[in-house]
Amino acid sequence: MGKRTPNPRPAHSAAATKLRVGVLVARYNADITAGLLRGAAKALAEIGVKNKRVEVHEVPGCFELPLVARALAKSRRVDAVIALGCVIEGDTDHYQHVCEQTASGLMRAGLDGGIPIAFGVLTTKTRAQALARAKDDAANKGAEAAAAAVETVLLLEQIRKR
Repeated sequence: MGKRTPNPRPAHSAAATKLRVGVLVARYNADITAGLLRGAAKALAEIGVKNKRVEVHEVPGCFELPLVARALAKSRRVDAVIALGCVIEGDTDHYQHVCEQTASGLMRAGLDGGIPIAFGVLTTKTRAQALARAKDDAANKGAEAAAAAVETVLLLEQIRKR
């Protein structure tokens, strides 16, 4: 078995300053997704991704995220995509279908496009749970998705150089 490399959150790095990142934000539940966007922007800046190298696009809702993520990935304008959205469970099966298809579609978009697509989509039972995950604090899931996207890009670059 090979040596296992540690997997900490990426720190500020020179390599990150060269990255181009696309951020997709669903407008549905906009007050929550705005918090996710703030968290992602803060994390990207802390890691070293330059603001001028980040392009942000709004989409109507989570269901539209995979198609736009795939198009952005295939455009080769970015090294990674961060998909941000929020689906809160309701009284119908709509929640289940949107969550499953969004997750599946984003995974496929990343595989088709050959770049990391970070899943920053909240799938919660209540609005309170969603708000707690979009606060301007260490638990912000937009920040977590941004860190995962950068870490994955840097890891893929290491692997491809070997």
